Amino acid sequence: MTVSPRRTPPAPLRLSIVIPTYNEQHRLPPTLGAIRAYLDRQGWLAFTEVIVADDGSQDGTGAYATRLIPHWRGLSVLLLPHAGKGAALRQGVLAARGEYVFLCDCDLSMPIVELARFFEAPYDGYDIAIGSREAPGAERFGEPSLRHLMGRVFNRLVRAMVLNGIDDTQCGFKLLRRSVAADLFGRMALDGFGFDVELLALARRRGYSIVEVPIHWYYGRDSRVRPLRDTLRMIAEVWQVRQRLQRQVIHEPNPEVAAIRAYQLAQPAASPAPASAEVLAVPALAHEQHHDVLH
Repeated sequence: MTVSPRRTPPAPLRLSIVIPTYNEQHRLPPTLGAIRAYLDRQGWLAFTEVIVADDGSQDGTGAYATRLIPHWRGLSVLLLPHAGKGAALRQGVLAARGEYVFLCDCDLSMPIVELARFFEAPYDGYDIAIGSREAPGAERFGEPSLRHLMGRVFNRLVRAMVLNGIDDTQCGFKLLRRSVAADLFGRMALDGFGFDVELLALARRRGYSIVEVPIHWYYGRDSRVRPLRDTLRMIAEVWQVRQRLQRQVIHEPNPEVAAIRAYQLAQPAASPAPASAEVLAVPALAHEQHHDVLH
């Protein structure tokens, strides 16, 4: 793993936004632009860090995000070997330093303006608030009927196998208290799309409170999800979660992230660092001109 040069925002961090990416060069620029503009309007920019956890992109996504760091004090980038969305999110969450951690899909299928809702009553007193396309008040826009049907079938299977009572486990927008996120992601094992089910099943097993937040969700025509193949893969991963729950293996901390978590806990959460502070430099970009600026 390579970590970009990192500068701590000058104020105590309230929020970490973690964005997993894989070959998202066309999506990431408008997404980061929308997030930065929203944080600025809300007055949250100085209190928020944004972590791009790049899952071994081959199209320059990680390089693009890294070039923006000199222009955005709260931005950092993790350049990771390709292992899957769950693996990228795990690294990003364990690097987070905010009081709250927000998991955010790069396509912004939920407009970022809805983030504030996760902090409002009646959702603000929970350990985990998950965006839901099925909760009362939620709306879907533009989703093909077949994809919606397959999603509901998958949810029924999830509820029957491991996680009854949650209507939408797979929405990519979730808010967690950092202490809760560190505990859960430090124990998770799945690297693929099934990580959502593992996360929530482990949260319930460990007694954390969960609430579904109704959102407006917009289907993207260029969605990477392949309904049949990915659904079958996710069912197989849900079965793994069920097996681990039954064997109590899911309670054991994941040794893969133990050293990383120990390092993160040793870092100050809110003390400013010099502008030149580095964790690990990115050699491939050391000689490049930083010309991409978010406005």
